[in-house]
Formats: sequence, C-alpha cells, structure tokens
Amino acid sequence: MPTATDTDLLRNTNFRWLLGGGLVSMLGDQFSLLALPWLVLSLTGDSLSLGIAVALMGAPRAVLILLGGTIADRYSPRRVLLLSKYANAAILLALAGLLWLDQASLALAYAAALALGVASAFGIPAGTAGTAILPQAVPASSLQKANGLQMGVRQLSLLAGPLLAALVLGAHGTGRHTAMAALAAAFAIDALTFVFSAWTLRQVKLRPLPAAATQGMWRDMAAGLAMVWRDLPLRSCYAYWALVAFFVMGPLQVALPVLASERLHGAPALGLLMGAHGAGTLAGMLASSLGGAWLRRHFGATLLLVDAVVGCLLMALGQISTGWHGAALLAITGMLGGYVQVAIFTWIQRQVAPAMLGRAMALFMGIFLGLAPLSAAATGALLRHLSVGELFCGGGALLLAAAVAATLLTDIPRIAGNTSVSSH
Repeated sequence: MPTATDTDLLRNTNFRWLLGGGLVSMLGDQFSLLALPWLVLSLTGDSLSLGIAVALMGAPRAVLILLGGTIADRYSPRRVLLLSKYANAAILLALAGLLWLDQASLALAYAAALALGVASAFGIPAGTAGTAILPQAVPASSLQKANGLQMGVRQLSLLAGPLLAALVLGAHGTGRHTAMAALAAAFAIDALTFVFSAWTLRQVKLRPLPAAATQGMWRDMAAGLAMVWRDLPLRSCYAYWALVAFFVMGPLQVALPVLASERLHGAPALGLLMGAHGAGTLAGMLASSLGGAWLRRHFGATLLLVDAVVGCLLMALGQISTGWHGAALLAITGMLGGYVQVAIFTWIQRQVAPAMLGRAMALFMGIFLGLAPLSAAATGALLRHLSVGELFCGGGALLLAAAVAATLLTDIPRIAGNTSVSSH
C-alpha cells in the first residue's frame, strides 16, 4: 500500500469505510446509553436500581476486556469486532421487541445491561477508535491523522448523539405505553446502526499479518501482560497513566457536578462545563496532526508537560465563581487532553507488534475502566471531608506532582514517539 499524505487519507477507501461505519455506530451507541438508564428510571424511579444497571454494564468490560483483547489477537480484530456487533444488534433487537410487546421489567433491563457489557468487552479492544484494526487498514505514516479523525468523530458523536436520542425519546408523548414505544425505537435504531457498521467493516481490506504463535488462551493472555512488563517504555507509561486516571477521572465525574451545584447555577451550568470540555476535546483531537514530527521526537516530554499544565488548570478550576471561567478552563483542559490522547493511541500502535496490539490496547483501556469507579468512589468519600475547591486543588496538585516525579525519576521524558514495528 503506497504511502499516503494527510490530504490523501480521506481518499483511502479503507479509511472511509471505517470512518463512516464508525460514525454511524457511535451515534447509535448514544441512543442506548440514554435509553437504558431511562428505562430503569421509568420502571423504578430508584437511583440504586440505576446504579446496579450501570454496574452490570461496566463490570464485564473491566473484568473481561483483557480476554477480549487476547481473542482479538488470536482470531483477528475484524472477526471479533464483527461478532461483537452482531451480538449487540441481536440483544438490542430482542430488547426492543419485548418493549414493543409491553414486556418491560427491571429484570429485563438488568439482563440487557449485563449482555451488552459482555459484548462490548470483546468489541472494545478490537475496534474502539479503530485501535487494533487501523494499523492494518492505513499506512503507518497516516496513523496519527487517522487516529485524530476517528477520535474526533467519536467525540462529535458524544456531543450530537444524545441530542438525536433525546428527539426520538421525546417524540412519542407521555404515558407508559408511549414511553416504552419510544425506548423500543431508540434500541432498534442502535441495533440497525450495529448492522450497518458491520456491513461497512466487511468492505475494509486489511493487510494480512504473519500467523502469530499461540500457546492456549490463558498463556496468550499472560504473554500479553509479560510483553507490556518487559517493554520498559510501555510499563512506565501504563503505570503513570494509572495514576493520571485516578487523579483526574473522579474529580471530573463526581466533583464537577458538585461544583456546578454549590457555586454556579445547577444543571445549566453543568451542561455548560461538560459541553466546553467536550468541545475542547474535539478540537484537540482534530488538531492532533499539527506538530506531528516534533511530537514524535518528544512524545514523553510532551505528555508530562501537558499533564503538568492540566494539573494547574484543575487547581484553578477549584477557585472559580462563574460558569464562564470554568468553561474556559475546561475547554483548554479538553483540548490538551484530546491532542495527547491521539498521540498516545498512535504511540501504542507503533510501539506494539500487530499480533499483540489487541492485548496491549485491552490492558490500556482496562486501566481506565477499572480505575474510573474507584476514583469516583474515592472522590465521593473525600467530598464528605473536603470542600469541592479543596478537592480540585488536591487532585490538580497530585497530578502536577506525578508529572514532576515522572520527569525526575523515570525515563518517560526521553521516550520518542517515532518507534515503528517492522510489520507496519
């Protein structure tokens, strides 16, 4: 496959199939992410029941994602992703059908949440942002740009998808029967987007990879963990990212709503803050191709510098008194985070051999899936003893300290992002 420039990337047939199918599928995901909690609340009005449903969807992802990455490496990412898409479509169509037949129940919602969580544990490492498939579909020289566009499209779907889903859910009036019909329509739409994206995925022509040696499922999984452990740059970065996830995710998920409630104007202010962060993330992802050559030479140093700046921004966020100040800080935070996120995915894709990429990405995403609830719980507990301003200042200071410590005590500042495995 010839080397493509950034301008040529959108002319790449493989990339267009991946981008178009991914956009449709990610928009569809927002329908279920909005409809499933609404189904539980419509049936029970109970926040505990909602929490159980969310946990049932999230727990299989954290527990099974490494197994999913191992299977993707053994049987090809595309095959695993296709099966995951078909499974999701079948689950959602069954759920929509039962709702149309007025068979809604809390047990049904729990079963659907658990089944969707299991299916996504296998689909995420194979296909999220094209992580395991993209290096086989586009030239290595285009990975940074391709990742930026795909992640930008994903972020755009996070902004537009809930609005489209809300229109569907709000177009059927009120009353139990009409509400269930609206929810059934939302689930059916998501199912159809899975079918469509599976069709587009089948159109992608991937470069064949050398047959990977296999030793049995559990040994293959252990081999993936051993590979990350032996690779000092990977090991150092994964450990560092675990700290970053713990210090940042809880404050943004838990303390930010508290900040909006206590200091600003409640839900409208929270919407402004989240929208600013999402828009900034989108802008950072779309700008990720800027300075690509410099970033590849100074990947580790850039990573730590950005985290140090974000730590300072989080400390400043704890001192705001108006929504616009918070929106400005979060827009900058999102922009820096989006830019670096693309660089991180591209670096991992270039650092890891294709035969191991599913496991490497599964472990990377498992860090965030596993630490997110722990960080949220710790943040909630700390807010019983600290003010929200003190919480943001503490979290930002710890992130800044982690970046400084990594600069002084590890080899991360000297990691270059121009590593490329030979099979690329």
